[in-house]
Formats: sequence, C-alpha cells, structure tokens
Amino acid sequence: MATTVDKPLAVRALNRVGAALGRVGMQPSLDPDDLERAAVRATGLGDFGEGSFREGLERLTASLQDEARLTTIGRIAARTRLKTLLETRLRLVDHRRVNPEVAHERIEQPIFVLGLPRTGTTVLYGLLAADERMRSPASWEVARPFPPPRSQDRATDRRIAATDREFDQFRKVAPGIDRIHPLGAQLPQECLALQAPEFASYEFPTTFPVPSYWEWLRDQDLRRAYAFQKSFLQHLQSGYGGEHWILKTPAHLMWLETLLAVFPDALIIQTHRDPATVLASVSSLMYALRSSVSDHVDPHDVGREQLDAWTWGLRRTLRAREQLPAQRVVDVRFQDTVNDPVGTVARIYEHFGLTMTDAVEQGVRTYLGENPRTKHGVHRYDLADFGIDPDEAEDAFAFYREHFDVDEE
Repeated sequence: MATTVDKPLAVRALNRVGAALGRVGMQPSLDPDDLERAAVRATGLGDFGEGSFREGLERLTASLQDEARLTTIGRIAARTRLKTLLETRLRLVDHRRVNPEVAHERIEQPIFVLGLPRTGTTVLYGLLAADERMRSPASWEVARPFPPPRSQDRATDRRIAATDREFDQFRKVAPGIDRIHPLGAQLPQECLALQAPEFASYEFPTTFPVPSYWEWLRDQDLRRAYAFQKSFLQHLQSGYGGEHWILKTPAHLMWLETLLAVFPDALIIQTHRDPATVLASVSSLMYALRSSVSDHVDPHDVGREQLDAWTWGLRRTLRAREQLPAQRVVDVRFQDTVNDPVGTVARIYEHFGLTMTDAVEQGVRTYLGENPRTKHGVHRYDLADFGIDPDEAEDAFAFYREHFDVDEE
C-alpha cells in the first residue's frame, strides 16, 4: 500500500526510548522562549529584528506540542529546525546592520515557477536554473548563507558537503524520500525555506502535522514572509547575482497576490497537470514527510486536507491572474515539460524575451542527463489510499480543468 512507511530499526528504538523519557518530563523543549535563548547562545547575537515573527513561532510551537504527537526524532528535528531558523534570522539581521548597503540590492524581474505540486515544477525549476546566466538559491546556500556565497566557490564550498550530510541523515529517517522529491545540496531550494525564518511559511504544514497552525496561516496575507524572502535574496545576491532570479514553490498559488505586491515586476510560470493525479502524488509526499516525525498521521486526513488546500489555492490564483498582464505569465503543461523539455524552455524564453543560446540548451540536456525522472526509483501512489473518490476530486477541480483546458491522464 502506498501509505505504508517503514522506519529503520534504529529509528524505532530511539523513538521508544525517547517516549519513555518523555513520560517523566525529559524531552527536547519546544518552548518559544527557550528556543530564542538557545539561538542567542549559539550565535552570541540578540537582535531578531521586527517582532512580527513571534506570533507564527508561538502558533507553530503550540501546534507541534498539542497536535503533532511527535516521535522523539520528530521532536528533535522540530527543535533543531526552529532553532536553526532563529539563528539564521539573528545572523541575517546582524549582517544587514554591519553591511547596510545590502538593502540596496535590486531584485529585478525574478522568475517564479508555481503550480499544483507534482506538475513538473521541480524539473522545470532545475532546467531553468541550469542556465549559468541566471541565479537560483542552492539548498546549501539557504541552509548556510553566512558569509554570502561567492560565484567562484559555488561548486567547491565546504558548506556543500555539510549540507549533503544533513540530507543523508534525513534519508535514514524517511527512507525512499528521493523517489518522491529529490534532495541535494546543489539542487535549487524552494522559496518556502527563504520564508521560514519569519515562521509564516507553508514549509511547516508540509513537514509536520500542525492543523491549527495551517488554519492560522490560511488567514495571513504573508506580506511579511515575502518581504523576508526578498531580504534573504538581497543577502545572497550581495555575494553574486545573475540576470534573473529563478525561484519556485507550488505554495505561491495560495498567495500569488502577495507575491506580486512584494515583487511587482515578477515573471510567472504556471505549470498544469491532471489534478486527480496531482492530488494522489502530493498526498503521498505529505504523508511520507509527516510520518517521518510522527507515528499518528492519518492518510485520509492528509488527502482531505490536500484536496481543500489546493482547490482553495487555485481559486485565489485565478483571481490574482485576472490582474496580471499576459506578457508576464506563461502556462506550461506537465507533458510538454516531460516530452519536449528543450522546446518548453525555448518557449518560456521567447515569451519573456530572453535569449535561448546553445549553452542554455546544453545546460538543459546536462541537467536531464544527471537527473532522470527514475533516478531514485518509481514513486507509486493511489488516490484511494488517501480516502478520496476520483469523482469527488474531478468535481472539486472542474473549475480549474475547464479554465486551463487540462486533460485527464
């Protein structure tokens, strides 16, 4: 069954020991004040910048403690991630204080890839990021951004190996995750990680079962999260830049209006695929990620949440796109990306007035050669595993399929 997640024996043993210790009050703290103190001790810094992040941190930690039912490893992972994000925030604020000129870095016409999850956003992101004239945030650069990475070190920086070691550790907790979503220090990172230090990011519902935090997040316009992302990009660009930033996350569908408010000259690529297939695949991804940190994830709850989240997000995107000039957005079908990746990139370049060179085409082919779709095996999933009837999914997404003329698979 697609929803079965087998944890390694060592992971199960550690979780059992940790559960016993937790019953006598010995467990990693997720108290927001304690997390802040730990970040201050680790960095020697004390200025977190504007306090807008605090509400999200408090909402998230409450949801993690009251609802997520984290395993020992899950609790360690949550504390580590939140503490690291607070450290990043402290260092970013301090770097900006010492280097105020960073605030003058111009983020001009960034190109955002968005679309329903599992519609080819990741592969298209990789294809576009293969153009060396462009700039995309590599996973290691986002995880370890201090000092700002330099162009000449982007293939040899020692932070690359450190980040890959962290991914290797995560693979031990979530075996087979690469079949669903590839991980790698030098692969381009998603925008969610750039927003996460503001603690108003869809990263957290993706990784943890935090329903009340998700309900709170839905009511936020996320302007402060996108503003933090812009500051993060300015920081990275102060090391080296490119002709355009290439950026991506499916969750931009939910807050496209805010994205355009913070990045008013942004160029948008929206990907499309049969939403019934998408729903099964993204539910499988969410279930795998959350099951790596909790033993109490219900696949039917995941499926229901994903159906609601992405229909809600698509309706918001349709409203935002009504105000977006046609020359600033291009629609890309999943099958076109798969069947004609070079032609698809060429069409995007032509639409945005970019130059498609031989080097760009070679970069696309090199990326495809190094990252074939079946590199880590086949990802199998079934909508029935997540309690969703195909007819229900069809009805829920009918407005989207009709608007963009999306075929069934």
